Amino acid sequence: MKKYPIGFNIRTSKEPENNTPMEVCKGVIEPKKSVVQVYFPHRGMGWAYYNDSFDLKVGDFVYVEGKLEGYRGQVTEVNYSFKIKLSDYKKVIAVIDTNVKGDFYLAGSHVVSFDRNAIPFSKVLTWFKAPQNDEEYVSGNDDTNRFPLDDLSKMKISHDAADRGHDYYIENRVGFVEIDGTRGHAIVEGSENYEIEFDYIDGEISNLKCSCFCSGACKHEFAAMLQLKESLELINENYEDEYNGYFAIISKGVFMNTVMNRKVSGKISLGI
Repeated sequence: MKKYPIGFNIRTSKEPENNTPMEVCKGVIEPKKSVVQVYFPHRGMGWAYYNDSFDLKVGDFVYVEGKLEGYRGQVTEVNYSFKIKLSDYKKVIAVIDTNVKGDFYLAGSHVVSFDRNAIPFSKVLTWFKAPQNDEEYVSGNDDTNRFPLDDLSKMKISHDAADRGHDYYIENRVGFVEIDGTRGHAIVEGSENYEIEFDYIDGEISNLKCSCFCSGACKHEFAAMLQLKESLELINENYEDEYNGYFAIISKGVFMNTVMNRKVSGKISLGI
């Protein structure tokens, strides 16, 4: 059986030694007041923000308050010598934890890990969405929409939604999928980034739900199921020995742009 592992352990000298995964770094390192320039690639613009909660470095991914709240930005400049009128500046409100360690394997358009601590959903979600502090959520389960993963024609979804979901899958908009035992999560990139959760038991999907506004099965769910089906097929074909009831896949683009973007030193080994 031919395997394609990417094994790496990257840590710059400026990063703290911490083996505990963190969803978002909030005050873990002693804060250092600064005015920082933050660039937002999705908006093609940058802006200055006041920071008094984090020890920010160039390359850090952050979320801010104000008009660009919810957009992920990257610190491009840090200034420690300043005098500002505080009311003129919005603040940095969160820093994303992009520290990743572990072995990853190639899986089509994605990379896969079988280590629960490498890229857990709780961490990766903050790579796609700003932390939600005050939102209130309710959910329910519909046990009637059960279907086998290997026959998605049994999924209760409209033809139009399935077609659009297939387009999302082909366009590689399923950024992340995780299976932990019988529980699954996914993130699909649309007009915003949507969270999907489901149960996966004996090849059958149930309790499938998406955070979008659709009242029934939606294109994001269908795209996630297509990606899950492909990923399981690749795992069964190539990495059966590594799969122990847990796996997480993340798109190569997100992985490279988030994990590798700010690294300036370290080692990557690729065996083919």
